[in-house]
Amino acid sequence: MLIRRADSLLLVVDIQQKLAPAIHDSERVVANSLRLLEGARQLGIPAFVSEQYVKGLGPSLDAIRTAAVDAKFFEKTHFSCAAEPGVVDLLRAAKRPQIILTGTEIHVCVLQTAFGLQAAGFEVYLVADAASSRTPENRSAAIERMRAAGIGIVTTEMVLFEWLHQAGTDDFRKLLPLIK
Repeated sequence: MLIRRADSLLLVVDIQQKLAPAIHDSERVVANSLRLLEGARQLGIPAFVSEQYVKGLGPSLDAIRTAAVDAKFFEKTHFSCAAEPGVVDLLRAAKRPQIILTGTEIHVCVLQTAFGLQAAGFEVYLVADAASSRTPENRSAAIERMRAAGIGIVTTEMVLFEWLHQAGTDDFRKLLPLIK
């Protein structure tokens, strides 16, 4: 199943100041999440950013906050965004059945969010090159578990190209710097 621009939204999970430095391959996770946030902004795709227990983990990285200028932010204490009161309703209000998911930690908050959103009826896609954990083992195990449960495993470029659908358009030219 292809990701469709008109049917999808982006959810960036917990890429926060005190957690990000401990994440395996953090630079790639942040860079790809930024590419997706910028692509979503340019294409008019709704974006959401969660922040886990800001008092303890700090807010989102400054780069995420800057790129997510049009995004809706919400704080949570549940590991799963879907378990946090009001979040599923917030996402449903966008009237988009596909959720593109990035963030940290993939084996805790991202995984529990993916399963919760899938159970709520969303079609969930994990952007594997924009999600990680403190250890590569936890990252790999989470991806395997989500794949086995029917979560779509995609990459940043898959998402961008599926959002674009074709070359030679103004949108394609606008997003080309994110792909090169």
